[in-house]
Amino acid sequence: MVEKVIIVGAAGRDFHNFNVYFRHNPRYRVVAFTAAQIPRIDGRVYPPELAGDQYPLGIPIEREEEMARLIREHRVDLVAFSYSDVPHVEVMHKASIAMAEGADFILLGATYTMLRSRKPVIAVCAVRTGCGKSQTTRKICEILRRQGGRVVVVRHPMPYGDLREQVTQRFETFEDFKRARCTIEEREEYEPLVEQGIVVYGGIDYARILAEAEEEADVIVWDGGNNDTPFFHPDLHIVLFDPHRAGHELLYYPGETNLLMADVAVINKVDSASAGDIETVRANIERFAPRAEIVLARSPVSVSCPERITRQRVLVVEDGPTITHGGMAFGAGTIAARQCGASHIVDARPHAVGSIQETYARYPHIGAQLPAMGYDDTQIRDLRETINRTPCDLVLSATPIDLSSVLEINKPILRVRYEYEDYGPPLLEEVLLRRLPALGLGGKAPR
Repeated sequence: MVEKVIIVGAAGRDFHNFNVYFRHNPRYRVVAFTAAQIPRIDGRVYPPELAGDQYPLGIPIEREEEMARLIREHRVDLVAFSYSDVPHVEVMHKASIAMAEGADFILLGATYTMLRSRKPVIAVCAVRTGCGKSQTTRKICEILRRQGGRVVVVRHPMPYGDLREQVTQRFETFEDFKRARCTIEEREEYEPLVEQGIVVYGGIDYARILAEAEEEADVIVWDGGNNDTPFFHPDLHIVLFDPHRAGHELLYYPGETNLLMADVAVINKVDSASAGDIETVRANIERFAPRAEIVLARSPVSVSCPERITRQRVLVVEDGPTITHGGMAFGAGTIAARQCGASHIVDARPHAVGSIQETYARYPHIGAQLPAMGYDDTQIRDLRETINRTPCDLVLSATPIDLSSVLEINKPILRVRYEYEDYGPPLLEEVLLRRLPALGLGGKAPR
């Protein structure tokens, strides 16, 4: 008998799990995806060009809130949970709903869904959103390129637009961003790497993406999203930890899986976290992942003209995912405002419009900070209007891109940057270079 399936996701891991496990499996018939976490990604269809011959009309993408109804109406046999950075207890709440409606509930194994590469793969993952994966990826690419050869980064998916146009994507220049009509969220991840001279791949069909990346890479760096596990089988698995959220490494799915699989555990932000929280994270790593080598790192913030912040009323624009579903109470922009002596941080909430108002309502812990939400044109427009309506002396932007290049802002703006920095021995470079021969690189890393 064919089992009817709903894949519960957020436009990323769910599509990958379908592609590698369900698409050509005659045992299953996927009747719907559900969507959560990312605004307005439901109401679409996973197109037949991607879904395969069994799905001539494609597969509908519904709101996750409709899951119970969909199980009843379609007499669904199986619900496959397929997205990341979710508290363990919430995963089980969703399991309870599925089972109460008569469906089985599964989590596909992390290693089972990993594709094997012909080239060495270094994966950079985390236990929560906003731990510092992106700057760590950039640091690793810098280290590897100094040794000679070719490095290509493959990024966790962000297919929030027309899925037919996002099957495989390659970014090498800023023109590629325009051609792909990248959102702010996409550019935040791709732009710093392209500025570094690194080719970046993303999209939906990661078997095809991997095949293309292998043609121009001596080594592939997997740049993870949220706290998801890698889509490619890693020869070296580097996992980021955040002591500002000490203990979360044991409380979120699938971040705890990354903890348990880590070869190298990077405890980041140790310059701004308490000694007690750092020790809590270290103790959890030593207890649950004793074979992982621990590296301490800091994530210092920098601004080109810090004197411009002093005694000013600043509007702080933070990285969206970090302070929304990542749960952080503050980000790099707030740290920079405090360090540089801003008179106060202006509260954007009274001036928020549209989807930004909705974001504040959904994530009340954010407070006065403005999340740089930009998953679609509506959010980008609402973000611009919110910034322009908020009275302040200066906009302090802590997103990884030049916000003024994508938004017309009617007030001065200053960028906050943050990069990976070792805190003490062992240094990340020492750890990485020591392991290169085991990756089959013969002691010579890529350029």
